[in-house]
Amino acid sequence: MASFRDLMVWQKAMRLVTEVYRLSQVFPPDERFGLTSQLRRCAVSVPSNIAEGYARNSSGDYVRFLRVAAGSLYEMETQIEVAKNLGYLDAVRFEATVGSTGEIGRMLGSLIRKVEAATRSPDESASKRCP
Repeated sequence: MASFRDLMVWQKAMRLVTEVYRLSQVFPPDERFGLTSQLRRCAVSVPSNIAEGYARNSSGDYVRFLRVAAGSLYEMETQIEVAKNLGYLDAVRFEATVGSTGEIGRMLGSLIRKVEAATRSPDESASKRCP
């Protein structure tokens, strides 16, 4: 893989950022420095942390940044639910956005497991399989 841009999870996270910016445009003006700002920061944090972790020289750092991305993703999902509860989002947009966060979350989990498995020594992997 030549770049973090080649990662499907990064690409989907970038599309989610765009969607979050679009859906938060309709939030009330008094939310500009509150929910709108926080939601957008969380959304941007997801692909940003995927990219930053990819650029690190160690697998441990990469996994750490992927976990931060996952944390931001779930924080964003919570804020999306707050927006729905306040009537800023309709059920259709809420479900579509939460569906995207779920998919990206599963992809991040899979990537974390793959990076962790690739860094294990053969002896360590074998000992985890044996009772």
